[in-house]
Amino acid sequence: MTDPKPPKRIFPTSKVDAAAAKHVPSSPQTESEAYKLAFQDTDFLLREDLRPVRFQLELLKTELLMSEANIASTFVFYGSARVPEPAKAQALLDMARTDWDRKVAEKLVAKSHYYDIAKELAGKVSRFPVDEDGKRHFVVTSGGGPSFMEAANRGAMEAGQESIGLNIVLPHEQLPNIYVTPDLSFQFHYFALRKMHFLLRARAVAVFPGGFGTFDEMFELLTLIQTGKVRPLPILLFGKQFWERVVDFQGLAEEGVISPADLDLITWCETADEAWDAVCSHYEVAER
Repeated sequence: MTDPKPPKRIFPTSKVDAAAAKHVPSSPQTESEAYKLAFQDTDFLLREDLRPVRFQLELLKTELLMSEANIASTFVFYGSARVPEPAKAQALLDMARTDWDRKVAEKLVAKSHYYDIAKELAGKVSRFPVDEDGKRHFVVTSGGGPSFMEAANRGAMEAGQESIGLNIVLPHEQLPNIYVTPDLSFQFHYFALRKMHFLLRARAVAVFPGGFGTFDEMFELLTLIQTGKVRPLPILLFGKQFWERVVDFQGLAEEGVISPADLDLITWCETADEAWDAVCSHYEVAER
C-alpha cells in the first residue's frame, strides 16, 4: 500500500480568494475600500508609496510572459516613429506646400528606404531555428509603434513568425502597430523598465535613423558596453550619412571624451545582409 501524497499547498491560491471575494454579502464593511484585497485594489496600487511595487510588477510581468513563451534571446530594432514607408513618404512630399515642409519631406523620402531594409532584416533573423530545448532566439523586438518599429514587426509577421512590441503610455495616443503578436504586446508606464526589457535578452541591436528617443536608447546601450556593464553585442547602425550629420562620433574621440576604440562598438550597415553577416560573424555561427 502506497502512502498518499501530501497536498501541494495548504493555503488557497490568490485566484481562488479573488473569486471568493466577488461573492461576499454586501454590507457597510464589505463595501469599504479598506476591505478590498490589496492586489485587487487599484487605488491602493497607484499610491505614491507603492511605486517600488509597481516597478517590480512592470519588471516581472514581461519577464514571466517572455519566459513562458520560451524566448531566450531577442534582436532589437530602434528607430524613429516618424519616417513612413516609401510610398507614404512620397505622398507627404507631394502634399508639401511650404519650403520647410518640402525640405523635411525630402529628408523623410531619403530615409524611407530603410523601412524596407528593416522589414527585410526582421524577416531574415526571424527564421533562425528553435534550439534543441525549444528556446527561441533572435526574436524580433521593437517599441511596437509606427515607422521602423512597424517595419520590424511586419517583417517578422510576413516571415510567419511572432514578434514583440514594447509600447509605452504617452500623453498623446500611442498604440501598438497591427503587426505585433498580440500575446507579446506589452505596455509600460516606466521608460526605465521598458529600456531594461529591450536589453535583458538582446543579442543584437539594429539602430535606424531617429530622434531623441532613439538617441536615448542607443547611447545608453553604448554606455553600458563602454563601461563593462553589458557584454559586447552587435550594434548595427543604419544610415551613416544621417548619423554622421547629426552626431560627430569622430569628434567625440578627437575631443578626448571617448576613446578611439569606442568607435569600434558601432558596426555601420546599409543592407540587411550586411547586418546579418555581422551578427553571424560576432557569434561565430553559420548563416541561416
